[in-house]
Amino acid sequence: MNILMLTPYLPYPPASGGQIRTHYLLKYLARNHSITLVALYKDENEKQYAKHLRSYCSEIHLCKRASKPWRPKIIAKAAFTNQPFLIVRNFSQEASDTIQKLLKEKTFDVIHAETFYIMPHIPKTLTPILLVEQTIEYKVYQHFTSSLPSLLRLPLHLDIIKLKYWEKYYWKKADLVATVSEFDKNEIKRLDPSIEPKVIPNGAGDEMFVKELPSKELSKPQLLFLGNFFWLQNVEAAKYLIESIYPLLEKVMPQFELIIAGQNAGGKIVTSQKKNITIIDLDPADEKIVKKLYHSATLFIAPIFGPGGTRLKILASMASGLPVVSTRVGVEGLGIQDNTHAVIAQSPEEFVIQIQKILSDEALYKRIQKNAFELVSENFSWESIAKKLENVYRNITKS
Repeated sequence: MNILMLTPYLPYPPASGGQIRTHYLLKYLARNHSITLVALYKDENEKQYAKHLRSYCSEIHLCKRASKPWRPKIIAKAAFTNQPFLIVRNFSQEASDTIQKLLKEKTFDVIHAETFYIMPHIPKTLTPILLVEQTIEYKVYQHFTSSLPSLLRLPLHLDIIKLKYWEKYYWKKADLVATVSEFDKNEIKRLDPSIEPKVIPNGAGDEMFVKELPSKELSKPQLLFLGNFFWLQNVEAAKYLIESIYPLLEKVMPQFELIIAGQNAGGKIVTSQKKNITIIDLDPADEKIVKKLYHSATLFIAPIFGPGGTRLKILASMASGLPVVSTRVGVEGLGIQDNTHAVIAQSPEEFVIQIQKILSDEALYKRIQKNAFELVSENFSWESIAKKLENVYRNITKS
């Protein structure tokens, strides 16, 4: 099959969930299909990473978009047109021209668009379009604006109304919509009952799966939260961990270390010189240190409250044999049961109680470790996910 894949980012290095997702899909799809990739980039230094994708793609076209989103021209267009900020800041005329040229010169069986805001680049075409929604974007922004001062909330609320309209518009424009979780699938169906999305979930990276479940020292735990801190959900979670959970935990657990690691962690996360907290600013291309952090930690603590998608960090933890303590939103869409595959907490006090509970009960720790590993092995390997995607391609081309 000839596939035209469109992404609003270069799928390498594995610095964000979207990049990890597309990188692994390309890896496994390339075994049976010819892929032409059109990817947006912000900075010239990103081009060096294209070499990591050449073995998976028959062609790679890198197209420039604005390097800085808060430019007067972008703000003005978002403010004075019916286009939301997310679409305006991610639009690339170069990508639009490139895609139009490719569709004239080549024949593709399917266009695979990752995220709805890459869709404005696609001209009118008879080639079937699969739109994959990694999250429902307007709900994510809705969550974060709700806590802002009213003066800021009003203009952003107007932008969210536009965002919701265009997100739904592009769902209808695609021949088929896919989500990464049953939760997002049901939400799209609730918003538009005429749409019947397919679920193509996220997965755990091949390198994260351990050969055997590790034994851990529970009396001196190392608590880990890892994420990309260019994303608001992760910044919110890290601040909650430091400001709300850590002070309570410090009172009842004399020996523990809290590690907060990720891209841009040094720029976004402030600890106020609290003891036992380590901030690690990760290079996006440094996969070895990421793997080491997952494998050496005792618990993964994820106080995530931002909605949508599925969390690759949770899947990576489960594949590493690292038990997870998270919110219901944090494990949403993964089929996780409380006290079976992970431990759920909704408040700082509950997080402390659950952390203490799992660390004081070795049998519970090992049971969750085993059940989580089995769940992710059976349902969230990228090879099996790519096979599901291939079936979706076949169905969309037949119809």
